[in-house]
Amino acid sequence: MKIRDIALIGILSATITAGKLALSFIPNVEIVTLLFIAYTVVFGYKKVLLVSVVFTTTEIFLYGFSTWLLVYYIIWPMLIIITELIKRRIKSEYGYATIGAIFGYAFGIFFAFIESFFYGVAYGWTYWIRGIPFDLIHGTSNFILILVLYKPVIEILTKLNKSYYKI
Repeated sequence: MKIRDIALIGILSATITAGKLALSFIPNVEIVTLLFIAYTVVFGYKKVLLVSVVFTTTEIFLYGFSTWLLVYYIIWPMLIIITELIKRRIKSEYGYATIGAIFGYAFGIFFAFIESFFYGVAYGWTYWIRGIPFDLIHGTSNFILILVLYKPVIEILTKLNKSYYKI
């Protein structure tokens, strides 16, 4: 790994954290899914997996240590790997928007599954059912954000990637 890659991973991690914080006043509307998808398409999964580790570790410093971090250490790499596996087949922002929507709709079930290990199955089911309205907002907002912002973000990142590695 080159020094440029290390700097890039730091910059990408910081932009995901800043993007999440910028939209944190709107419940379950986030830009993290879009950025992980776009970063994977442009920079490849190896670098972006490291970005997910840095991002999740930063989240621990911001919000404290709890069971949610286990999901973060699983869910973001899962999105990155799914994106990497399908990026050659998907040519339209609609495909990525659909992936983002499904991901947002299923977000609560991932957390409920992990919570079930710590607090019991009844708690996990209650946790998931109680969070369905938030998951609906999350999935729908992911779909809209990716649909609207995917192309401009990809264009900017592609230009930056070409100029960054040209130096």
